[in-house]
Amino acid sequence: MSLPILPTISTIFIALSAITVAIGWAQIKQRKVEQHKKTMLLAGVFALTFFIIYVSRTLFIGNTAFGGPDDIKIYYTIFLIFHICLATIGAVFGIVSIVSGLKSNLIRHRKIGPYTSIIWFFTGITGVAVYLLLYVFYTGGPTTSVFKAILGS
Repeated sequence: MSLPILPTISTIFIALSAITVAIGWAQIKQRKVEQHKKTMLLAGVFALTFFIIYVSRTLFIGNTAFGGPDDIKIYYTIFLIFHICLATIGAVFGIVSIVSGLKSNLIRHRKIGPYTSIIWFFTGITGVAVYLLLYVFYTGGPTTSVFKAILGS
């Protein structure tokens, strides 16, 4: 099995992000505030690294279509839409949570932090599942870059 390098690297970063979110969650439950802060910032760096790789790959190389059987393509598509919605909501909540934590706006941070952690963690897990469905369990379909799709090249 030959795995594509950029999707593999980006998936490693989103998985690391999910793992560090879980660790950060445990740290704050133990009232280890400074460790929690560092761990969650690291989770943010991992998520941002994933995002930069993902967007760069999407723009210049493209997205890979689902290459599995047609009879499960609809389920994959529904799952992918769920993942994208979760990721979008998680990104917004993540930014607000990190900023409110750094600014010591603890009322806001404590209010949305638990929801953010759950959304962020499940975004990472569903992202790994999307990767597995696209590249491990099935051979990926065709890949087309955004520029080629728009310009017709």
